[in-house]
Amino acid sequence: MESSIIEIQYALDTFYFLVSGALVMWMAAGFAMLEAGLVRSKNTTEILTKNVALFAIACTMYLLMGYTIMYGGSEGGILPDGWFGNSIANASTEEVLASGGDTYYSGASDFFFQVVFVATAMSIVSGAVAERMKLWAFLAFAVVMTGFIYPMQGMWKWGGGFLDAAGFQDFAGSGVVHLCGAAAALAGVILLGPRKGKYGADGSVNAIPGANLPLAALGMFILWMGWFGFNGGSELMVSNVAEANAVSDVFVNTNAAACGGLIFALVVSQIMFGKADLTMAVNGALAGLVAITAEPLNWGGIGATLIGGVGGIIVVFSVVMMDKLKIDDPVGAISVHGVVGIWGLIAVIFSGNDAATIGAQLMGIAVIFVWVFVTSMIFWFIIKTVIGLRVTDEEEYEGVDLAECGMEAYPEFVSQN
Repeated sequence: MESSIIEIQYALDTFYFLVSGALVMWMAAGFAMLEAGLVRSKNTTEILTKNVALFAIACTMYLLMGYTIMYGGSEGGILPDGWFGNSIANASTEEVLASGGDTYYSGASDFFFQVVFVATAMSIVSGAVAERMKLWAFLAFAVVMTGFIYPMQGMWKWGGGFLDAAGFQDFAGSGVVHLCGAAAALAGVILLGPRKGKYGADGSVNAIPGANLPLAALGMFILWMGWFGFNGGSELMVSNVAEANAVSDVFVNTNAAACGGLIFALVVSQIMFGKADLTMAVNGALAGLVAITAEPLNWGGIGATLIGGVGGIIVVFSVVMMDKLKIDDPVGAISVHGVVGIWGLIAVIFSGNDAATIGAQLMGIAVIFVWVFVTSMIFWFIIKTVIGLRVTDEEEYEGVDLAECGMEAYPEFVSQN
């Protein structure tokens, strides 16, 4: 292969990787808007503070140690070869040319793409624990989650560890990102307990509507858009005909799954509740996206629509089930990213991916869930013991905006004495 062609392909694939990472970074805005729309107005500033701060913490911790843990090298292993330090390294022109095209993007572009994924996993947690968790307790957990918990299980699959060696398939992260985030969220929610007034003594479930559904719908569309980078960028390459076609298929299937999830969730909500529930439609679209993420390539458009559609059905029933179990998740994150993430991983065996086996998929699901849930429970408990997890009843009643941030998101709507 001529050197000029190798250099052009390297530049193109690196640029594609960076643009895909920027799209995934934009998902941080989607999570912020979705969560700000689904919490009450008195808790808006605090949830936005969590989202902007967690992104910065995630990027810093992954730079300091997370990337080295995840990609420092551990062929078929359980423990990483390194724990601390910055393992980002760009290949020289000579090294790229000597590889004959095998080195097709820069090391820094790989880091950037991976770092926005860890921020996505942490964003899943923030919505589930909204409206009653202390800001600094959440941020303390973000340090551990993004620097240690997430990279370890990521190394087991994407870093060439023992899950990868066992044949576990997870193309873009239904398990590594979404189930991981949901398992951490579940541990936090169990220790934290439900919001005051959410569940009655007689077992009744009291709806606590969000303050701004237009923001929630905007957040969904931002996430939907960002998912093209999430799944499309995970193809890693676009500089030849076969890879360009593959990326195009991933985009089509990702979009189809989101559509299927939204439509099926909307229909099921109409049948179950007698109303077309917007929040269920929003979560249905996100569920479709989560479901297709484990294998967005090997489906035709109709197959992807159905995989996403099943995810949309599952998420409606899961949200209802969580309330019956008194697991208070204000945005439905555990259902969308956890329960449907499991479905997405299992669905890989129906995709035509010859490498996928039910045994390997179930093993991956179990390992990721147990590792993240148990370690998260330990660290949540330590944080609870040291500084506490939950705001006081009075602070929760008045809203955590004032208690934690000292300002309100909508001060003009508050009566002045």
